[in-house]
Amino acid sequence: MSNTGVFVSRCKGLVRFCPLYSMMIPGLLYLIINNYIPMFGLVIAFKRLNFRLGILKSPWVGFENFKFLFLTPDAFVMTRNTILYNLLFIVIHTIIAILFALLLNEIKGRFAKSVYQNLILLPHLISMVIVSYLVYAFLAMDTGLINNSILAPLGKEEIMWYQEKRYWPLILVIVSTWKGFGFQCIIYLSALVGIPKDYYEASYIDGAGKFRQLWSITLPLLKPTIIILTLLAVGRMFYSDFGLFYQVPMRQGALYDVTTTIDTYVYRALMTLGDMSMSSAAGFYQSLVGFVCIMGANALVRKIEPSSSLF
Repeated sequence: MSNTGVFVSRCKGLVRFCPLYSMMIPGLLYLIINNYIPMFGLVIAFKRLNFRLGILKSPWVGFENFKFLFLTPDAFVMTRNTILYNLLFIVIHTIIAILFALLLNEIKGRFAKSVYQNLILLPHLISMVIVSYLVYAFLAMDTGLINNSILAPLGKEEIMWYQEKRYWPLILVIVSTWKGFGFQCIIYLSALVGIPKDYYEASYIDGAGKFRQLWSITLPLLKPTIIILTLLAVGRMFYSDFGLFYQVPMRQGALYDVTTTIDTYVYRALMTLGDMSMSSAAGFYQSLVGFVCIMGANALVRKIEPSSSLF
């Protein structure tokens, strides 16, 4: 075919799919405006921002703003907390979400299943500010449910929950799991619903019980979904739920050793210093490390099981 014929063929294809391309335009515009144009602001991380001069004319300081994260005495504590909490959340959320998805999948009544799905998803939709006051209702020293209704009738001494940091790793894991597993549970439930029933019927004829079906059919077919959600979570390993670590502990200084993450530390420092350049440096650092983590995890998955990798 000549070059003219190829050109005409491509033009016909463009005209044919023009309605589809036009439907794509709003999404592309949103993606460009919301995700790509703001990336220009990364340059702030390497400047000492002066609002009178503007971003481009502000003095260049190189990596000076990054010293704020690496040379602070709390650098090890906030990095340790951010990584370890996220690792715990990934493991526990995944296990609990899969467990509840399996239980929901066994419910046959459509109305009952819908009710349980909504109840499980409801905490995910609640503001963390409201969650923090719900937690306070349980843990308050004088009026809290645990001190007044559980410990006091048992003759136990009241606990000053907001002064005792040893309890808070467990408290934060419980609150995060209660609030966050519902969204993953619905995703896993959708994957379970998509598994053909023929597999279970054939295995039942061969004498496989529920546990054997779970181990040999359900979990292997859920593995791609588990891997994708885990990879996405790994990409946010250096981020934390700001509301969980800042609002829920009620900003108590006695708990900083176990509640300080990179996000909360930067926020508290900026409230004192008001330095936008340091904030941009912290965000750039978190994004860069998250990108490296997700690329590394994806490379490992691609090496072990190429069909389950993201790309």
